[in-house]
Amino acid sequence: MKTYLECIPCFFKQALFAARIVLKDEMDIKHVLDRIGAILPHIPLESSPPETGREIYRIIREMTGIDDPFRELKAQSTDAALGLYPALKGVVESANDPLKTAVRVAIAGNVIDFGANPEFELEKDVRAILETQPAIDDYSLFAKKLGKAKTVLYLGDNAAETVFDKILIETMHKPVVYAVRGRAVINDATLEDARNSGLHKVATVISSGCDAPGFILSTCSREFVDHFTIADLIISKGQGNWEALSNADRPIFFLLKAKCQVVATELGVATGDTVIKYAPGRG
Repeated sequence: MKTYLECIPCFFKQALFAARIVLKDEMDIKHVLDRIGAILPHIPLESSPPETGREIYRIIREMTGIDDPFRELKAQSTDAALGLYPALKGVVESANDPLKTAVRVAIAGNVIDFGANPEFELEKDVRAILETQPAIDDYSLFAKKLGKAKTVLYLGDNAAETVFDKILIETMHKPVVYAVRGRAVINDATLEDARNSGLHKVATVISSGCDAPGFILSTCSREFVDHFTIADLIISKGQGNWEALSNADRPIFFLLKAKCQVVATELGVATGDTVIKYAPGRG
């Protein structure tokens, strides 16, 4: 997905939110925003939003000296998600179609976002998503392709979301390689975050090597690219991964909530809609 002019105010909003977490002086925060404003003339609209996000969070790390401004918030949201795990697991196990319900649960975890949607209410939003029909629903095709797949590559998104992803992975009964960010960015999952949620107990967790809020293939590790190339089934969670991979040359199932108008328009849905979308890839 390309960058739209509407993305630019969002870049500043995210940067301000992150800077306020670790900086108290208003002038120090303004200096961060000034630096980000200086790179705007050099942002090509042909690039994806995660590519710009990568530069923004590099500036935040550099100017604050804090590698992971969202560490405490990630831990809190992961604890909250773990608190919901037993009930959600029970909902899945008692469902008429456990796999379908587990997919809905995984999408519900996508409400956890301190970038595009920092005002989420976890338990309320999860309940609403479980009760709502996805605006794009390629679940039947997902179930069919999963049944034939021998290898699954699962592209993670937010840290606490890994708890919800764990439920889907347990329900799929397939060997899964789960990829996370190579470095802390926003509240996206790293190797540490995946371990904190217990996801490493149900999947092989690898680092993508990428430090952007989305899988930018040109910056990913050789290990990740190898898995991306050969996996029978690829599951991509979240809006940032859609932005980075919507034009990829591999078939991908995108599971997400459209949290902004730009992404909603790209997908042909309304803001707030959930999506189970199969993209066959350019190849």
